[in-house]
Amino acid sequence: MGIVLVSAAVAVGLILFGIFGYLRTYPPTVSAVASSTQPNTVNLTMQVDGAVGTGPHPNWVGWYIKNGAGKWVRTTLVQIPERSYVHVTVLEYDSGGPLRNEYWGKVSGTVGGSVNLNGKNVSVLNGSSGNGIAHTIVAPGLNLAIPVWGVNGNASNFCQAGPCSPAQAHNVETFTFYSGTSTHSYRWQCFIPCGVGYLNGNGGPMSATGYMAGFFKVVA
Repeated sequence: MGIVLVSAAVAVGLILFGIFGYLRTYPPTVSAVASSTQPNTVNLTMQVDGAVGTGPHPNWVGWYIKNGAGKWVRTTLVQIPERSYVHVTVLEYDSGGPLRNEYWGKVSGTVGGSVNLNGKNVSVLNGSSGNGIAHTIVAPGLNLAIPVWGVNGNASNFCQAGPCSPAQAHNVETFTFYSGTSTHSYRWQCFIPCGVGYLNGNGGPMSATGYMAGFFKVVA
């Protein structure tokens, strides 16, 4: 009887070790890539898809980050160096709509106070026009707030599940922000509209790390 109990305890321990090990390492952290032309600058390429297509919630909206090898990784944990400019390219593949509060259509925290959307510099996006706002990238600790323009959900080449390809309907939005002068992990997430249908509008993918919430990890 004692041997059986010990064996069961060992089995449970191994299962728990595996579970906690998984939680410690997932989602993975992707490092921004150092610029080959600009000093004190790193490049970060991201895409947001209406459905991630993998994992326990394949139909949830979420982000992919491109790593140094050019591979798309489903994560929202990004490592960036301190005292650096972070040049971000966002490929947006999800449909959009009006904002509940037009405040989230304003750009803040970027170099120059604007983003470049499909080749045009803008500082405010009107969610009530065109395809509307699909998502936002908001990191309060960095004073960063980026509205991301949506695509036409009825497009014939609309991406159904990520990672999506450049041949599918998308917008390209670029901006640059400064990482700051100290090491810190800054939480960021989408404040609209991923939490619709959840208590206080902040549940499901919007509050889940690896989907629409994550951290910018500023390191020395």
